[in-house]
Amino acid sequence: MSSSNGKIITIIGSGLIGRSWAMVFASGGYRVKIYDNQPGQAAKAITEIRKQMGELEEARMVRGELDTTQQLALLSSHDDLAQAVEGAFFIQESVFEDLGVKQSVFQALESLVGKDAILSSSTSCLLPSNVFSLVQDRSRCIISHPVNPPYYVKLVELVPHPETAATVMDTTHALMTQVGQAPICLKKEIDGFALNRVQAAIIAESWRLVQVRVWATLRVWMGD
Repeated sequence: MSSSNGKIITIIGSGLIGRSWAMVFASGGYRVKIYDNQPGQAAKAITEIRKQMGELEEARMVRGELDTTQQLALLSSHDDLAQAVEGAFFIQESVFEDLGVKQSVFQALESLVGKDAILSSSTSCLLPSNVFSLVQDRSRCIISHPVNPPYYVKLVELVPHPETAATVMDTTHALMTQVGQAPICLKKEIDGFALNRVQAAIIAESWRLVQVRVWATLRVWMGD
């Protein structure tokens, strides 16, 4: 736990994915700042997390070495973006899936964070080259695409921008591993990423199997 002691991670967006990321990083002992541009929403997110953590505690499903009280003490809510990212070494954007909004978020973030801070997006389908197009130093940018919600499903797909530094990929992989996620690294960006494409193929084939089964059943029922 010493490697996370006092280190700050900021979550941008307090929806389901943002809250789940906050829980993941707090379980690893990181101080987590939650930001939302809607006043009061980040505070409501912590209230929701507290309720969820209570349910997990009853089910003995709380992750990490710290107890529930210790993990909740690591969370803070913020309505001011500059305050939210102050001191953070890793920023996990988790706003809704709108390219223009995400581009604006990262453009604003670049002027507020330290030069070594990693800028990570939770996008599930937008290419890094598009998401980070307004960022000047794209070597610090990466996609950390979780399976929703990441607290319960540990797989996370790391997708680099063409200019992402190898050290950023390594640091992100190490971070995700430390907090109990199961990261996989893509060597380059690709439409749909790897996870979505594999899932789409499985889902499509599953539907074909259902259709075949239904058709076979109908033929038997009709006496064909």
